[in-house]
Order: sequence, then C-alpha cells, then structure tokens
Amino acid sequence: MNILDLFKNKTDRIASTHLGKKSVGSNAYNPKLLVGVPRVENRKQYNIDENNLPFEGWDVWHAYEFSCMTEKGVPVTRVLKLKYPCNSKNIVESKSLKLYLNSFNMFKRGDTIEECLRFCCSLISMDLSSCIVEPVFVEFLDNKTEKVEIFNNFVNIMDLVNETEIQTKVYKEAPELLKVGLRSTKEPTYLMFDSLRSNCRVTHQPDFGDVFIYYNSEKKIDEASLVKYLVSFRNEYHFHEECCEMIFKRLSDILNAGDELFVCCLYTRRGGIDICPARWNFGGKVADVQILLDLEKFARTGIKQ
Repeated sequence: MNILDLFKNKTDRIASTHLGKKSVGSNAYNPKLLVGVPRVENRKQYNIDENNLPFEGWDVWHAYEFSCMTEKGVPVTRVLKLKYPCNSKNIVESKSLKLYLNSFNMFKRGDTIEECLRFCCSLISMDLSSCIVEPVFVEFLDNKTEKVEIFNNFVNIMDLVNETEIQTKVYKEAPELLKVGLRSTKEPTYLMFDSLRSNCRVTHQPDFGDVFIYYNSEKKIDEASLVKYLVSFRNEYHFHEECCEMIFKRLSDILNAGDELFVCCLYTRRGGIDICPARWNFGGKVADVQILLDLEKFARTGIKQ
C-alpha cells in the first residue's frame, strides 16, 4: 500500500464516523456529532500544496431543514446559509452536519423568534469554527430574503458542441482527455456544464450539480474534450469540494501560468443540504461569486437548485 492509499483510507475512516449507524435522535443539542475531515489528504493526490494553494475561495452551504424552538416551545424553521474559506484545515462531513443541525430540533432558547435565531446562529458558528479550525460565518434565510439569479452570462457547453459526435467511454477522472489549442490573443471564456455527476466517497450516493468555468487565456480549451473530461467524474467518489479543486487543478495545468481561472460547482441538495464550492486564482473574482458569498442573499441558477 502506497502513501496515497494510506491518506485515502484515513480520510475515509474519519468521514465514515456516522456511516451505517442509527441516528442518535434529535432531542438534545450535541456538537460532538460534528466530524471534521482534513483537506490535505485529498490535495496531496493532485499535487496541490496545502501551504501554497494555487487558488483562493470559499465553500458555501445551504441547509434547508433547520428548526429550533423558543423557550415557550414556538417552532422556528429557516434555511441556514454558511460559508468558510478554502484554506481551513478541515471540511465538515455533510452527514455529521445534518445530524448536528437536527440536534437543534427540540432546542429551546430566547423569548422571541429573533432571540432564538440569534443565539443559534452564534452557537452554530462557534461549533463549526471549532470543527474546521477556521472561522465559519452563518446566517438564516426566510421568505423575505432577496433571491438573485447568478451566472447568467455563462454559456452551456453543450450548445457549443455537436452532441452526436461526442462519445464518452471513460468514467473515472481522466485529465488526459483535455485538449487545448491556441488563439491570437487572450480571450475571456464563460462556460457551464449542467450534467456534472460524482459520488459521495462515504455513502457512494450520486451527487449532481452544475459546474461553471471562467478562464482568460491565449489557449482555448477544446469544448468537446472538456465535456468528456467532466463526464469522467461519473464514477468518481469524492466530496464536492474535492471535485471542484480537482477540476481547477487540471485546467490550471493545461493553461498558461498567470492565466485567470475560476471554477464553481453548484450541487443539488441531498439530505436537505447542498454544497457550493468556488475556487479562483485572481483578485477580481467573478462578480456573481460575491452574491453567492453574501449570506443575506439567496443566490441560485437554473431549475435544479
């Protein structure tokens, strides 16, 4: 067994803490349910230097089934939106987050709904920050929250290729499928692919999402090859954040040094939770990411989110 297999097995053991076990219920608040999974293990496999990341970015989560109660037993239900930076030591394992948030179901605090939510917001931020070893920012959304459509200027890559001429045969992540050509000048390119599928490395359940890619380069990524590459994730077993970083790293490897690159994956919810990682290598950022990162806005695109 090589060193990468040891890293993978360690990560899988940590992430599988709650796998195949009966839920402990939701009658008592329990921060010990949270499980932090080190980012470094997966990054080593793709030559991403943990101490010199080739990108910056955030992981944005939406939990659609959060509920708690006031001291008088009045139920409060909200969408919880949270974010934390990609340089955190850990990510939070999603099933552990679901179990942890469920432990608030019978949790009573505050004389009013506002007091209850404010207390829970502070407590969740503290617990998650301890889990991932980096500050976690938390907010609650309701029906009054501003809803904003994002990434409308990204072109569906399937509109740029002849689908009858594409044949996919590889369903494990294969960067050798990517091909590039040259352009006369740098040109900004905005692409999206709405059929990304990967699988949870813990439960092996399928995860579906849309991936958004922006790059500005004299090189031009062949769209048909990019489709084949993204399809190659269909039998991959990785966390959402890992898939986003893998795509970023592979594209970065075939572009020129200094080229602007941005990758964001908006996954659909599973178990009442969705995860939206975004990575970029330039200070300006894609404008719509600022909306995604705004905890006081509900930012979505398409019909799946």
